[in-house]
Amino acid sequence: MSIKKWTTVTVKGMMMGAADVVPGVSGGTIAFITGIYEELIKTIDGIDLGLFKDLFKIGVAQTAKKYNLGFLLSLLLGIAISIVSLSKLITYLLQEEPVLLWSFFFGLVLASVLYIGKQISKWNALVILAIIVGTGVSYYITIAEPLGSPDSWWYIIFSGFIAIIAMILPGVSGAFLLLLLGSYKTILGSISEVAEAISSGDWTAAWKVIQILLLFAVGCIIGLKVFSRILTWLFNHYKNLTLALLTGFMIGSLNKLWPWKQVISYRENSHGEQIPFLESSVLPQNFDGDPQLIGVIILALVGFALILILERWAAKNAI
Repeated sequence: MSIKKWTTVTVKGMMMGAADVVPGVSGGTIAFITGIYEELIKTIDGIDLGLFKDLFKIGVAQTAKKYNLGFLLSLLLGIAISIVSLSKLITYLLQEEPVLLWSFFFGLVLASVLYIGKQISKWNALVILAIIVGTGVSYYITIAEPLGSPDSWWYIIFSGFIAIIAMILPGVSGAFLLLLLGSYKTILGSISEVAEAISSGDWTAAWKVIQILLLFAVGCIIGLKVFSRILTWLFNHYKNLTLALLTGFMIGSLNKLWPWKQVISYRENSHGEQIPFLESSVLPQNFDGDPQLIGVIILALVGFALILILERWAAKNAI
């Protein structure tokens, strides 16, 4: 894998990581816009237990080439860098400037809808129906009432399975689905608890929390393998319908990204703070606070333009 390709994929991974930090924004959307979506799901689909046999049979270099591991590892590196470096900034902006931040992402996803939609090469009744179905499903997710938060092992695995599927689907946020499943606090709390337990030397408590994270990871791995295979098959056999469905997912997700919200209920985060959980979209004149209309329009246009620039950049740096 060349240095140029490695650098390009890592940068695209950083863009995906930045999107995944925000509940309501999907890293899959960025993967699609930057032209690596199909390669990503095909790479994940191609990884199986044969990888370990090949490590001994044909060596590390040939195994990495066969399974496209250079691409996958550089992408994961970019995602990790972005999440670590931007999580605090995004969290701060969500608390201090939510209207302006959501308007930026609204513009970004709106342009993404147009980008993905124009990839559809043939329009017919089934394509239109797929867009309507995708829109309806995604919109329902944004307004759905949260489920309970059982701590049983199967529910934690199920949460990982659903969350990772959402993270690779354009227009569907894995973090937001964890909120709806009632598992968001459990998973994030486990991450902070394991760090505290290890630092204090309480290995019994650490192992108890690690078991939760391992179960979640099992769900993620199963979800990646199952759904990447389904998506690969859909792209190979029903590409237009798949693109239409993904376009619908993104259209429906715009409700979550609408800048002006009215809070219906709150939830307690991992720091014991009350933050908005369920919200409904309202018009600027009905917003409880400064609608910042000019700033919203400017940042929405900036987000929209960024996708156009990103699209051109990705085309010039195709891999």
